[in-house]
Amino acid sequence: QVQLVESGGGLVQTGGSLRLSCAASGRTSSSYAMGWFRQAPEPGKEREFVAGIRWYDGNTHYADSVKGRFTISRDGAQNTVGLQMNSLKPEDTAVYYCAYRSGNLVYTTPARYEYWGQGTQVTVSS
Repeated sequence: QVQLVESGGGLVQTGGSLRLSCAASGRTSSSYAMGWFRQAPEPGKEREFVAGIRWYDGNTHYADSVKGRFTISRDGAQNTVGLQMNSLKPEDTAVYYCAYRSGNLVYTTPARYEYWGQGTQVTVSS
């Protein structure tokens, strides 16, 4: 079992910044990847991939919509993964989730991830 707890969401104006953090605890695998996903409030919106990181070497992958604005990072000592979000836009408004999967590959499909945090709300006002 792996437990994930997100923090750092909130309300920010367009162009502002926020940093999310996800603390992992429990029995993590010797090789794993972590990702950030988001789900917008509009009806029918599915959970979408934002960014992912391969734990052993820090290799990262981003959705096109956030490239150049968001940065995912990891802290091995603290067992946390962060998401620095800059130049935020109203369309970034969503509940953001941290996710964990065993293995070294970062997938963009939510079903590939085994454990999820409870989510943290990010609201960007125009």
